[in-house]
Amino acid sequence: MGVSYYAVATSLIGLVGDYLFDDRMRQDRATSDQLAVEIAPLFVQAQSRQLQERLETAGGELGARLMVTDLSGKVQSDSFSELNGSRMALPEVISILALGQTADYGVHALSDGENALGFLSFLRPYDPTVEWVAYCTSALTVGGQTVGVLIYSSSIRDMMQSLFSLQDQMIMYFLIAAAAALVIALVFSRVITRPIVSLTRGIQRMGRGDFSVRVAVRGSGEMRRLSETFNTMSEKLEMLDKSRNQFVSNASHELKTPLATMKILLESIIYQPEMDADMRTEFLSDINKEIDRLNLIISDLLTLVSMDSKTMRLNRTTFSLSQVVTDTAHRLSLVAEKRRQEIKLQLNDKCEMYADCPKLTQVVYNLMENALKYTQEGGTVRVRLIRSGRDAILTVSDNGPGIPKEDQSHIFDRFYRVDKARGRETGGTGLGLSIVHQMVLMHGGTVSVDSEEGNGSTFTVELPIHQG
Repeated sequence: MGVSYYAVATSLIGLVGDYLFDDRMRQDRATSDQLAVEIAPLFVQAQSRQLQERLETAGGELGARLMVTDLSGKVQSDSFSELNGSRMALPEVISILALGQTADYGVHALSDGENALGFLSFLRPYDPTVEWVAYCTSALTVGGQTVGVLIYSSSIRDMMQSLFSLQDQMIMYFLIAAAAALVIALVFSRVITRPIVSLTRGIQRMGRGDFSVRVAVRGSGEMRRLSETFNTMSEKLEMLDKSRNQFVSNASHELKTPLATMKILLESIIYQPEMDADMRTEFLSDINKEIDRLNLIISDLLTLVSMDSKTMRLNRTTFSLSQVVTDTAHRLSLVAEKRRQEIKLQLNDKCEMYADCPKLTQVVYNLMENALKYTQEGGTVRVRLIRSGRDAILTVSDNGPGIPKEDQSHIFDRFYRVDKARGRETGGTGLGLSIVHQMVLMHGGTVSVDSEEGNGSTFTVELPIHQG
């Protein structure tokens, strides 16, 4: 900005100076040329007295100094009668005598009584002791031949003072503008960099593992959207970190429980060598059940890990979802009979699917098995399959105790149980519904739950039908 202002200020002063000098030069040249025509005959005819009188008269009228030099540059007549006989080495005189010009114009600063070529430049200080003089020279010609030079010298102190005053004003404006620009730049830079600094600190804290960090959302535009995006990302990472820690804690607890049970049973067998054979057999049977439970937990965990790592792929084939529901109900019929439960099917469409049959079979099995587990003896599980447009809609309903509203949003979380004690009694791992959720998402579908305490639960799965 300073460079731009410097260029503008210099150009402005130069334009003003050029205008003033051009106007002054035109006036001085017109006067000098007119006088040169008048006094040329007097100079040629060597009428020294008349020439001196004419120069003094004209000089008094113009408020200027007039001098006449011969072809060698020596002053022959001076309106101030001070430089007679002196040689004038002014560039404006030399340009006429040596270069053959008919007129010339120049500005000089007189310092210590010596003539020095002066010029106006930006940031040059004004010195009131320096006298600024303009020299206008015209050739004295007779018969087309140059016989001498007329020097018209006038003071331009007022004009130069005006230009220097303009220069001082421009410098003052420059300093004010520079100070204002500096203040504005500092304010704006602080306003702009503050959210960036805050965001950087937040990223650094997040890099150290603190996912609870949030940044203040200020302003508008890109910075506001960036702050909001960072906060959203931080919130998701915090939730993911908590979910991971909870998952590790739950998995450790679920694995530790059967191991602790087996340890107690084995220690009982070891330290009671004379244990009754029936009791020993019962203990070993319980150990076998706990081993099966461990295998089931590990199998479900491996399934979830495979889905999380995106290594699990869908092996699509064409099959009937209705047939899958029928076969699953048949597999679970013995479980239902033991508890005097009834499975009622309402299959309104075959729902020919082009999907991964084993995975959707597991979805149907987990939902129906879960409904049987959490339905009291003598209860009913209703399974309904319909086709709606391009979607297959499967609902599994029970008349069990239902799920509290505060638990419904977590029902698909891993190891989550509404009633943990009863969940272990039924032999569940707490991973079945989470597996259902992941497998349905892999097929581009959705799964939801609608429940009310005391009135049972209904799980709804919507799956897109892809014809093979």
